[in-house]
Amino acid sequence: MQANHPHHRSDLIRIATRVMHERGLEPEFPAKAVAQSAAIAGPGRESDAAGTAIQDLTALLWCSIDNDDSLDLDQLTVSQALPDGGVKMLVAIADVDAVVRKGSPIDEHARINTTSVYTSARNFPMLPERLCTDLTSLNAGRDRLALVNEMVFNSDALLTASTVYRARVRNKAKLAYDAVSAWMETGAQLPAAAAMVAGMDAQLRTQDALAQKLRLRRHAEGSLEFQTFQPRAVFEDEKVVDIREQVQNRARQLIEEMMIATNGCTARFLASRGCASIRRVVKSPERWLRIVEVAKDYGEPLPAEPDSRALAAFLAKRHLADPLRFPDLSLVIIKLMGSGEYVLEVPGAPGVGHFGLAVRDYMHSTAPNRRFPDLITLRLLKASLAGAPQAYSRAELEQLALHCTRQEDAAQKVERQMRKSDAALVLESRVGQYFDGLVTGSNTSGVWVRIFSPPAEGKLVAGETDLKVGEKVRVKLIGSDVERGFIDFARAR
Repeated sequence: MQANHPHHRSDLIRIATRVMHERGLEPEFPAKAVAQSAAIAGPGRESDAAGTAIQDLTALLWCSIDNDDSLDLDQLTVSQALPDGGVKMLVAIADVDAVVRKGSPIDEHARINTTSVYTSARNFPMLPERLCTDLTSLNAGRDRLALVNEMVFNSDALLTASTVYRARVRNKAKLAYDAVSAWMETGAQLPAAAAMVAGMDAQLRTQDALAQKLRLRRHAEGSLEFQTFQPRAVFEDEKVVDIREQVQNRARQLIEEMMIATNGCTARFLASRGCASIRRVVKSPERWLRIVEVAKDYGEPLPAEPDSRALAAFLAKRHLADPLRFPDLSLVIIKLMGSGEYVLEVPGAPGVGHFGLAVRDYMHSTAPNRRFPDLITLRLLKASLAGAPQAYSRAELEQLALHCTRQEDAAQKVERQMRKSDAALVLESRVGQYFDGLVTGSNTSGVWVRIFSPPAEGKLVAGETDLKVGEKVRVKLIGSDVERGFIDFARAR
């Protein structure tokens, strides 16, 4: 299956576009959406006359923390240390609805795809780039409208009060995860964008301290900690030069904790006002007994009934005991748990909750540039704050929950497929070379091996296959098919 010609970035773009179509997603914006985008004069400029007071919070020390290459900035954070040891935490979410109205051509395209799709060679944004990277993005030095979730935590990181309101904000520092984490964890220099803002270092320390407390509390309550295998290609112009894994770090944990807290508070705010909404749930695993069997194979007992605390303790123990194989165990448990889904939540009805996060009240509300459910939530919030009729009927929300679940699953399959093609492209020039790896799967359809450098996974198609999952193995690369994302190994003697 050796390619007849070397592949480049343009091939990955072509493949991604094809796979988008195959999965029922639209890779390109329709003409009406393009025309609407071109006609938009500037960012949202709503005033108090729109029905709700808009506070001016542009003077606060807001910052964004995202990937190095992220331009679609959805949220900002700022904190205030309180005299009693508590923290007032503000999270600002981009008011995309101020520019993208319900039912407009751009909105209709967003409603079809429901999410941005990210691949290494090309991103397929939910909104036109002129919007999501500029007019609706919380860019540094720009005044933007936002929905602000204000939360007060005591010294033990317990939430004591929260509210939601509209505001005008200005990003003082656009920061990236890896640079901020290096400063937090290794004593590297404070990123230049933060160093230029007096007091930003203290801001980040306060937010990090709160995030770590929140993380410990969630884990004590049974939140699950996974480590998945998600390598991404690295380019120099048109050429793929490497493939690297995304590493979890403290800056990512900081944003993760603030977004989880915000999503919970947003869900409770809407419920308190009698508003139906779309919640993000992961139900108690129907295949729990299979999870029990997996744990038993490691000599660890789990209860007969689903118990997130017990599962969290098992995962933490395995991560400590065998970090090399933990990504593969994570994937097994994730598959057995089942994927997340969107559901209609009606006030007063019993909630499903999110088993993986060990929370009952949870929704997606923090990324309206990238996810349609978050834009729906934004509109529900604005209508509630203005005392206006609900932006969506319950029937609409129920239909949209099913549609968003289906399309998000399709988008994830596109991204997984492209990670495979990325790896195949990196390896196509290395056919015949030998690699050290780890057996990640073994069943009637074959044996799969994950190699360490570069990080990639393929199928063992030749040589002895009497291997157990978790066993280390030496393999020879005998084929790489970029078009299909196939990597073939033979067991080395």
